[in-house]
Amino acid sequence: MCGITGFFDPLCAVKKPEVIAGRMAECIAHRGPDDSGVWLDESAGIALAQRRLSILDLSPAGHQPMISPSKRYTLVYNGEIYNHKLLRILLAQEELQPVNWNGNSDTETLLGCIDAWGVEETLKKTVGMFAFALWDCKERSLCLARDRMGEKPLYYGWQNGVFLFGSELKALKVHPSFVGEIDRDSLTLFLRHSYIPTPYTIYKGISKLPSGSYLKLPAWKRQHSVGEMPEPIQYWSFRHVAEDSLLNSYQGDEIRAVKDLDSLLLDSVGQQMVADVQLGAFLSGGIDSSTIVALMQAQSDSPVKSFTIGFNEKDYNEAEYAKAVARHLGTEHTELYVSPVEAMEVIPRLPLLYDEPFSDASQIPTFLVSQMTRQHVTVSLSGDGGDELFGGYNRYLSAVALQKKCEWLPYPLRKNLTRLLRVAPVSLWETLGKLGHISQAPDKIAKVLDIFSSSDQEAVYRCLISHWKRPVDVVLGATEPPTVLTDRGQIPSLADFEHRMMYLDTMTYLPDDVLVKIDRAAMAVSLETRVPFLDHRVVEFAWRLPLAMKIRNGQGKWILRQVLKKYVPDELIDRPKVGFGVPLDSWLRGPLRDWAENLLAESRLRQEGFFETQAIRRKWDEHLSGKCNWQYHLWDVLMFQAWLEKS
Repeated sequence: MCGITGFFDPLCAVKKPEVIAGRMAECIAHRGPDDSGVWLDESAGIALAQRRLSILDLSPAGHQPMISPSKRYTLVYNGEIYNHKLLRILLAQEELQPVNWNGNSDTETLLGCIDAWGVEETLKKTVGMFAFALWDCKERSLCLARDRMGEKPLYYGWQNGVFLFGSELKALKVHPSFVGEIDRDSLTLFLRHSYIPTPYTIYKGISKLPSGSYLKLPAWKRQHSVGEMPEPIQYWSFRHVAEDSLLNSYQGDEIRAVKDLDSLLLDSVGQQMVADVQLGAFLSGGIDSSTIVALMQAQSDSPVKSFTIGFNEKDYNEAEYAKAVARHLGTEHTELYVSPVEAMEVIPRLPLLYDEPFSDASQIPTFLVSQMTRQHVTVSLSGDGGDELFGGYNRYLSAVALQKKCEWLPYPLRKNLTRLLRVAPVSLWETLGKLGHISQAPDKIAKVLDIFSSSDQEAVYRCLISHWKRPVDVVLGATEPPTVLTDRGQIPSLADFEHRMMYLDTMTYLPDDVLVKIDRAAMAVSLETRVPFLDHRVVEFAWRLPLAMKIRNGQGKWILRQVLKKYVPDELIDRPKVGFGVPLDSWLRGPLRDWAENLLAESRLRQEGFFETQAIRRKWDEHLSGKCNWQYHLWDVLMFQAWLEKS
């Protein structure tokens, strides 16, 4: 696991390129504290830099930037190729001249494969998580690539005639050509999602490379204009996986499916347990993390190191469940109970960790559990991805039920009725709430009206996952860009509404929220995280399964539960899902009130000029009064304001 960065300056106008590349790498030293390196070809205007967290082959043979055996390619690489030993065997079988390996790193394997097969064929043969930048000295071209599911980040873009790239935005910001103009259109996406979806970023001219794709910046010629950007090329498409599942669905029975999934996951977990450093796993006590830890322990001769974080607030605490699972499996378990004060102390660090606005509040406990885990191990396996693959989110159940309840009235009538109800005074909803003993009635009624006025199933889903329903009314001078949520042409024709929601979550929420959250939190403390559920072979298998093997009897993850029951008793499995969050609503009314009031001050909002001030102040006042719970809406704005203050 590492951090990579660099730049391509076709006009060779940047002075002291080696110094600048070194500075770009130094600011992401947390991603790789063990080693660093810079390589450049000043005549071509290319500079590559890397920070290394040594996981495989701790010797100098794993140093980067690394040059291929043919001397044609130079690589900086972040990630792990889990099947790299198998790739070496395949190379030996196919090559007339055997490769003389210098060491045992997967970086060297990757370069040897690219030398033999080229970039795209190598990418298709890999099993792993990665982002890399590759300079081809023969073609004088730069290639950027990212893993299939988007586990490892990669940002890029032209700024003042220089092409910049890196694992984190902070590396790009160091370069003297970086402009850093805030994109108000991206800000609307942030208010809707609590993150900025790919390919957008908070800065104009800077993009995220989509998952499962690579981008090739051709050799610059004077007839080409500086700033010309080629389209990313997909070498693996999740949409194709989803569409292919309709034609090639799983044909075995349930017993066989459970056995096949167990075997696939054992293989994925086993490959991801390979490391030359101490390894452990996050354990929340939920289905996903318990499955990963159970499969680790089944393949380990010694107790697996497991880690969990606890809170004294009962509604936010899973530590007792995790302890029970750890006790049954016999892991070496470590837990840490965190006070609200300790959790809130993380908040000032968040803007620097995430580089652009990010407001999933579970970023706080995620950082805390990563920080604790790093004190004991260098690599930790995670259970992320299980919800998206096996139907675990509550919205997969609630959205279907809500949409059916709305169908009794035709959409035009629902739309007109909702329009009338919205103009009713808040006092009316407060009165109705008191009569019905409903706390915070106005915002709850507003949510019901949003769903009631949704035109179809996709609109119901979009309503459920959106914080600000009309962010263009809040961000001044902005237009909301298209995404997979709003462009129906990007959604495959899947028969089941639940599968369409799972598809959309896997395309957006998983790579741009869940994986960003864990990557930045863990890398901030130099901890590598691995996600066995996101082995593309597991993903492809899961999507071939019928919905009934995922969601059954009002409960998700049916087949995953059957796998886990082979290792853990039922009483440790069948329990309500608990979110990994913090009590923002009460914190904002209490210990965080002064901090929030400063960031949301009316004069400050007007001076900065990003938001419609009255809309923000209205929600803040309603939240403080206790009439409404606008915690997520306000946290979005507060995280942008805190980021803006630090940027």
